[in-house]
Amino acid sequence: MLQKKILKIEGMHCVSCAKIIEKNVKKISGIKKADVNFADEKMRVEYEGKDIEKEVISAVKKAGYKVSSDEMPKEHKMKMKGHSHEHEHSPRERNAFILGLMLSIPIIVLSMILKNKSFESMFAQFILASIAQFVIGWRFYRGTYYALKNKSANMDMLIAMGTTAAYAYSVANTFWLKSDVFFETSSLLITFVILGNWLEARARGKAGDAIKKLFELQAKTANVVRGNEIIKVSIEDVRIGDVIIVKPGEKISVDGIIVSGQSSIDESMISGESIPVDKSVGDTVFGATINKTGSFRFKATKVGKETLLAQIIKMVEEAQGSKAPIERFADMVSSYFVPVVIAIAIIAFAVWYFVLSASFVFALLAGVAVLVIACPCALGLATPTAIIVGTGRGAQNGILIKNGGALEVANKINVIVFDKTGTLTEGKPNVTKVITYDIKEKELLEMAASLESVSEHSLAEAIVNFAKQKKVTIEEPKNFKAILGKGAKGVVLEKEILIGTELFLIENKIKISEDIKKEKKDLEKQGQTVVMSALDGRVAGLIAISDTLKKGTKEALLVLRKYGIDIWLITGDNERTAKAIGKQAGIENIMAEVLPGEKADKIKELQLRGTKVAMVGDGINDAPALAQADLGIVMGAGADIAIETGGIILVKDSIADVGRAIRLSRMTMAKIKQNMFWALFYNSIGIPIAASGLLRPELAGLAMALSSVSVVLNSLFLKRKKLD
Repeated sequence: MLQKKILKIEGMHCVSCAKIIEKNVKKISGIKKADVNFADEKMRVEYEGKDIEKEVISAVKKAGYKVSSDEMPKEHKMKMKGHSHEHEHSPRERNAFILGLMLSIPIIVLSMILKNKSFESMFAQFILASIAQFVIGWRFYRGTYYALKNKSANMDMLIAMGTTAAYAYSVANTFWLKSDVFFETSSLLITFVILGNWLEARARGKAGDAIKKLFELQAKTANVVRGNEIIKVSIEDVRIGDVIIVKPGEKISVDGIIVSGQSSIDESMISGESIPVDKSVGDTVFGATINKTGSFRFKATKVGKETLLAQIIKMVEEAQGSKAPIERFADMVSSYFVPVVIAIAIIAFAVWYFVLSASFVFALLAGVAVLVIACPCALGLATPTAIIVGTGRGAQNGILIKNGGALEVANKINVIVFDKTGTLTEGKPNVTKVITYDIKEKELLEMAASLESVSEHSLAEAIVNFAKQKKVTIEEPKNFKAILGKGAKGVVLEKEILIGTELFLIENKIKISEDIKKEKKDLEKQGQTVVMSALDGRVAGLIAISDTLKKGTKEALLVLRKYGIDIWLITGDNERTAKAIGKQAGIENIMAEVLPGEKADKIKELQLRGTKVAMVGDGINDAPALAQADLGIVMGAGADIAIETGGIILVKDSIADVGRAIRLSRMTMAKIKQNMFWALFYNSIGIPIAASGLLRPELAGLAMALSSVSVVLNSLFLKRKKLD
């Protein structure tokens, strides 16, 4: 059985670090997948067999990085710690930057303002620069050591080589060569790189705001009935089966079912709708939603990681840590980046010193500038930061994107196929008309409702509910048999009854007159779904059932067409009914009378035309079609989020969110491409400028630091984009 584990990684400075860790972990027997996300500093591993967490942790430590389990101390304990880059890293990086600045400023004053070249001045600069080099900059030496140990190269190596060259040459000039020194270069380089790390950590912290806000929604305590007492307990101590009292204005602690009382509940954290929902006995309530008016008691049915909020958080975290296919390009470039930059730096030095006869200092500074201006970090952050912001933005709007692959595929979709019942329509069909032949309506309803009382089909539920409204007696059927997509048959009160499609009755050798067929067609032209019933071998009646379109469906589909997407309707209903619904929704492309098992084949037919197809359905009957489609979009049912098969889940159950999901995908992919272009453009321009000797190393270091920050900030602009 495939198992998953999430581990927290500390000490990475660039995407090359992530590659080193992945390389080491993948050597472990049983590991099927190991993805390290530099942006959120987490590793997701998938493995088979025994728990290999200890082996994984050991491999990460041998690679030179700190690692810890990302699991909560108690499986449902929701604390903020460990979910904010800004919280964890900003103070440390800020303090290192301030110390570097305090060391660098006196060096600048002595060397560049006072231009004091006395031994005392150079010695003072040496002391200050040494602290910067080996205290603040020790991380770069440590990273270089482990990179070499793992036969790899990373950003630490470039910084260590560049600063060491500047520092060592200055030391030699101070004590032996008695020439000019440039300690300010090495100290400012380290200071500016640390500045970049600090700003980047702050920006990445803001990229993960969605997760933090989800954690903050959780209630902290619950009023639990224990014996004859009502005691306030931490939500970690709430158990399944506990009865919990909720007063007006309180947050609901966990998921459950109301057992007494009624109220209006603000479920905006799930649905995005600000209007409270009325709830009474038997209704489901979700943790983190807010009780507005009345008091009630509910029985806990899901706690800890099983609650809806926990499932949403888990899904968003997995999505933010996943890789989109486009990221493979960045990974490939990054794997060659550092060795190529080192080679260019050596060539730049050699050309200036040996070919163009420049001074040793000028040639050295040109080589150092090449080393420090190059930035694989910007390329490594291009995709994950945009995915973190994009998936977080989706979660805040009830659009749950399972992984980066789904986000990327959604950008390419040009055909969307909608299931009818429960997707385009409300999924709550009602009986609108009953026509009988040589039988009383009450008798027909009694027979039909009795047979359908054991069926799970939505149309069966409509017939049973209508019969109950008419106060018809419902009997226990015998020999019940359901035929998927066609109908059902059985024995009620010693009479054989069949209910289903026209084809189903014909297959069972039931004769249908032309007059009956005409009545059926007339109803279907009005958009009604007609269920035929036969009693003891003859047609007994027609039951017309109607299901209304969801509010705003037509407008939502118009938005999709503006995006250049073709819309299709797929249904098991007959063609006339399907066309009537299609006309109401404005859909011309209809696939009717398609059995559940055949829907996947229809999706495949569209794919063979060279199109990228998304299937929108309920995630249960449509599972094969959702799996066959390039992208499965599930109309969410709240509590069932964890078991759905789609790549995107629409929690609010709104057709308009299909368009919002597509727009979010396109905006996110646009940001990724902008980020990649900037990262490649920056390095393509920056490295030649540095090699030409036109840029001092410390300024090159500042440019390098800010390049990563600019990529993260560009991703953060997604937060301000409108989804409508």
